[in-house]
Amino acid sequence: MKKDIQIPEVKDVHIAVVSEKHLEYKTQDWNAYIINNSDNDLDTVLIVSKGFNTKKMTPVMRHTIAKLPARSYAKVEYLQNAVLELNNEFKVTFFKGNQMFDKTYFFRKNTINEKALQNIPLMQLKGVLVK
Repeated sequence: MKKDIQIPEVKDVHIAVVSEKHLEYKTQDWNAYIINNSDNDLDTVLIVSKGFNTKKMTPVMRHTIAKLPARSYAKVEYLQNAVLELNNEFKVTFFKGNQMFDKTYFFRKNTINEKALQNIPLMQLKGVLVK
């Protein structure tokens, strides 16, 4: 039965960590975003994130986005600088139409940094992207 479940490959949905200026606190913050760069809306987007290494693990964070329109993005969470020293994992599950999709996005420790910045699709910002 389990072998009969088909979960298709995820395309055009990404996780990006972006360095942004926080206007109120006047700090430079790292924020994780989910990007829907497809032509279809995503429904019931579930994101489970955690940071970890062999000695430490952050609490698991759970996020829900009811609808993520086509060609849009949404902020998932703020990442403290201490968390950037850990591996960061984002498990994303969503529905496109009546089909369920699932993918795990992984940022290796210390790969979220100023030297790794690149242009992020749709956002007009620079950050670190996992496809």
